Amino acid sequence: MNQISHIGYARAGWFGHRKLAPRACVADSKKHLRTFLADALEDLGFVTSECGQASELDAVLDAERPDLLVLGVSVDGIEVSKILETLVRKEFGGKVLVIGQPDSIIVKAVRQIGDEYGIAMLPALATPFSAGTLRDCLASLLPLEPAPSPAVDVAEALKAGWLELWYQQKIHLRTLVPSGAEALVRMRHPAWGVVPPAYFIPDAGDPHFEALSEFVIGRTIEDWHYLLEQKGPVDLSINLPVSFLADISVVRDLCRRMPEHPAFSGLLIELDSAEVIDNLDLVIDVARRVRLYNIAISVDNVGANWPSLMGLENFPFVELKVDHQFVTGCADHRLKQTVCRRIVELAHDNGARVVAQGVETRADFLAAHDMDFDLVQGYLFGKPMGVKKFARSRLQLAAEKEPSR
Repeated sequence: MNQISHIGYARAGWFGHRKLAPRACVADSKKHLRTFLADALEDLGFVTSECGQASELDAVLDAERPDLLVLGVSVDGIEVSKILETLVRKEFGGKVLVIGQPDSIIVKAVRQIGDEYGIAMLPALATPFSAGTLRDCLASLLPLEPAPSPAVDVAEALKAGWLELWYQQKIHLRTLVPSGAEALVRMRHPAWGVVPPAYFIPDAGDPHFEALSEFVIGRTIEDWHYLLEQKGPVDLSINLPVSFLADISVVRDLCRRMPEHPAFSGLLIELDSAEVIDNLDLVIDVARRVRLYNIAISVDNVGANWPSLMGLENFPFVELKVDHQFVTGCADHRLKQTVCRRIVELAHDNGARVVAQGVETRADFLAAHDMDFDLVQGYLFGKPMGVKKFARSRLQLAAEKEPSR
């Protein structure tokens, strides 16, 4: 135990033989530039911190021990000198990346001073840059090992606070206005960075699945209040297993936890279509119980199994979401279009809306438009993102849609 601890301390950034998630500090005097760079780095798996002026750097270096310091060109020359002096005094062992045109006077000056101080300077990154260019520039700092399967026990992740929710927009197809968002669970593992759910979501029968579902509900409510303060009310949906709703006491507790704020318009629970079809009586009963508490049921991943939802005496679902495998590439695939059209008809005949998942190209979007979908969701309109970045993206979208004066 002592030997392992010693190795981890002596080799900063490592734990045993595994590279820890790289850490980066963004130093720039302008908040919006720090935010942009931090978002780009987090997409590459970095854990980020920010520094708005040289006087803040001491504390950041002590607390975060970053592998990388990113200097934006908006930092003036005096601040740059102080920052570099701080790096030398603190014996900073990481690398420094300057953002700006390599032939500009300030970039040349920073690199020259850095070299004189013996600081490891990466080649300057010219602006504007793409995600691919940034990744290539920082390739030496990114972990080489793939995420493990499974990455970590869910109980450990819950206890350590590694889980968080990311949000992906749903877009109204006709108006292109945001129309709610889906919450997707992610793990920010200390050794592997952001890990997708395929590596850690337990089976439905796992005893930890209930605790994970409780986490999703609680964090979604917290995030709804945060988004309310930052932008305004946002309609959110969450994914739950049908087995979680089989306990009537759990359903009652879920209803009691709904916000009483007048701006809260409801929570949408997305249930996998295969589970819904296998447990129709249970799901219909739950849908009737929760609708009086501003909770509605959406049927997720509807595909070739759509006929099983036909002929219901009472159709309690407010939304059907078409499986992405029938949406992605549907513009040039007649069979996919046929399935999509049937599901759209089923939804509309029962007064429900229908969502096209997996819209990644303009051609798929136009096809979804022609097939009369109500909402679209997919990478064409944005990837899932953390709640703070999601709040900023909504603000930006709102600003872009605000009419000029």
